[in-house]
Amino acid sequence: MFKKKMSRDAEKRLIIFSFTILPVLLLLVFSYYPLVKMFQYSLSDWNGYSPNQKFVGLDNYKTILTTSTYFTVFKTSLYYFIATFFQLGVALLFATILSFKVKFANFWKGILFFPYLLNGVAIGFIFLYFYKGGGTLDTVLSGLGLESQIRLWLGDRSINNISLAFTSVWRYTGFNFLIFLGAIQSVNPEIYEAAEMDGANRWDEFRYIILPSIRNIIFLNIILGVSGSLSVFDIPYIMTGGSNGTTTFVIQTIDTAFKYNKVGLASAMAIILLLIVIVVTVLQRLLTAERKN
Repeated sequence: MFKKKMSRDAEKRLIIFSFTILPVLLLLVFSYYPLVKMFQYSLSDWNGYSPNQKFVGLDNYKTILTTSTYFTVFKTSLYYFIATFFQLGVALLFATILSFKVKFANFWKGILFFPYLLNGVAIGFIFLYFYKGGGTLDTVLSGLGLESQIRLWLGDRSINNISLAFTSVWRYTGFNFLIFLGAIQSVNPEIYEAAEMDGANRWDEFRYIILPSIRNIIFLNIILGVSGSLSVFDIPYIMTGGSNGTTTFVIQTIDTAFKYNKVGLASAMAIILLLIVIVVTVLQRLLTAERKN
């Protein structure tokens, strides 16, 4: 009996080990090993295909930090950063409305969340047709008698980043909406009932019940939005290729590596972006911990 129990325990441990070791190996091979290699490349002058790598130490980092060209592209991230607050506001508005009794609520939830399910490449091509000359947007404006407002939506430097940021808002609003909706619905319904009995209207419920209850979620989404605005890639890359002042830091990093064959310099840029995102994440955790205390 004792031997059978020992064998069962050994089998359980073997199963647990088997199911644990595979994801750990995948994590090491496809995440941590490439990260170590990228840091190694960042300390070298390498073109990506030569068998020899010239060690240059921290010269790549000095080049990035002392050359304005590499950091001016962060100005483009400001458009996406500002768009983040608009995106969160829209998501919170609809999450609040649909958390109450609304006709066809599930239909509207599906409509709002659907864009997030689409692939970024597909969204890029959809909005290319939406913004192109004589496309959907121009047709709508013409139908409304607003021909004077038609612009080169992706060609005019004064508006192209706004157009791209709007595309990003359309894509990610559903994700924030779902998080906000889940947080709002986690509030005890009895609190709303008590507030209604005391004569509170919807605005009072939003101001004094919903906002205080989900403020940590709102703050978390803001931090995620900041991180996302720093690492924007697919939408501007697909729609404009980074031309006409729409280059982001990630696009510039990829161009540096594969267009100019400066893999060492590009690796240093990627490490710097990673450090920035880590700093933002650590700040988020510290500030969230302070709020909880």
